[in-house]
Amino acid sequence: MQDYGATPAAGDAEVNEPGDEPRAAFPRAVAAGDALFAYGTLQFAPVLAALLGRAPRLRLGVARDWRVAALPGRRYPGLVPAAGRIAAGFVLGGLTRAEWEILDRFEDAEYDLRPIRVVLAPDGDEADPGETRAILSYVWTAEVTAADWLPETFAREELTAYVDRCERWRENGMPSEGW
Repeated sequence: MQDYGATPAAGDAEVNEPGDEPRAAFPRAVAAGDALFAYGTLQFAPVLAALLGRAPRLRLGVARDWRVAALPGRRYPGLVPAAGRIAAGFVLGGLTRAEWEILDRFEDAEYDLRPIRVVLAPDGDEADPGETRAILSYVWTAEVTAADWLPETFAREELTAYVDRCERWRENGMPSEGW
């Protein structure tokens, strides 16, 4: 049984591989460690600042055999298994328990928070470029479209309005019934 109280190091986490069934009752935001692989709207500093009041440290990473899928009728994406594909994103580091609780309230119930394997880009402080670690990510569990979600399109067409919605959600007390 994996202890989710600390960020797992390479090789010592029970990691979901693409195609694995979702964990039944993974304790979202409870002792989750301090790192999250963000592949969608949470990779944008203005969104993070609106939600958390700061932008955590970011480190480029990729998840092999996953893709960032467009979701029907939604502006944000979902991470889904996809053999041979690569999902790019950032590992958010230094998250506090309070920040995890905010992110958990923010994310839909259709996301399952679970560890996946992420290949990290060198950051200048790491001796092992291309290091692979088990990092928690919100994995989508519902319907997706055949299209990929494109961060550059989101940034150009949706980011400003999305940040405004995030700020209003925080100002309204972060209602769990959605925004």
